[in-house]
Amino acid sequence: MTDVATVTETRAVDTADLPVLESAASPPANPATIGVPTFIVGSVALGLVLIGVVPASAVGASIPIILAATGIGQLVAAVWAASLGQNAVAAIFGIFSGFWLSYAALVVGLTHNWFGIDSAAVISTQEVFLTSWLVVIVMLTLATLRLPLAFTILFVLIDVALALVLLATAKGSTGIQDAAGVTVFAFAAVGAYLFFDAMSTSTGGRALPMGRPVIA
Repeated sequence: MTDVATVTETRAVDTADLPVLESAASPPANPATIGVPTFIVGSVALGLVLIGVVPASAVGASIPIILAATGIGQLVAAVWAASLGQNAVAAIFGIFSGFWLSYAALVVGLTHNWFGIDSAAVISTQEVFLTSWLVVIVMLTLATLRLPLAFTILFVLIDVALALVLLATAKGSTGIQDAAGVTVFAFAAVGAYLFFDAMSTSTGGRALPMGRPVIA
């Protein structure tokens, strides 16, 4: 009787431990696995347009990717992060969802004259768009200095790219626009590093080095 009781008790303990073991074996949910790659593909498409892979008249070449993949992907990641209580992550993806979707709306709207903007005001309209988003992304950069350094580098490069596109738009300079395109590729590369980190941890691997935060 003692042996039977001992075996029964042991099995009960083992069964009780199963959920704990399964929980420990499952990596935590990570919205970056959707948000980061969709961000990268839109960035690459935008960078290719900026460096002149397509004619200037084909400015909307990147819109199918930016609208259907990047904008929606950022929104999905933001909602996912919010559902997990990851407020900072939700804020980041939510902000970039707004950027990419509004960029698509701007390009398509100007191309089809949806907003009734005279051709003489097209440049100033683009400047309003770029200036507004530059202010917000700089604000985001400063507000997230407690994040690992890789994120700060990403946001600073985005700030620089927006500033260069704004300057190129105001001056009509293709050289500055090319520099902006190169900067876009640079922050896409940082995004790729963040994606490898997200996928590594999501598949049970180690996190990649992210660097120390600017503000501890």
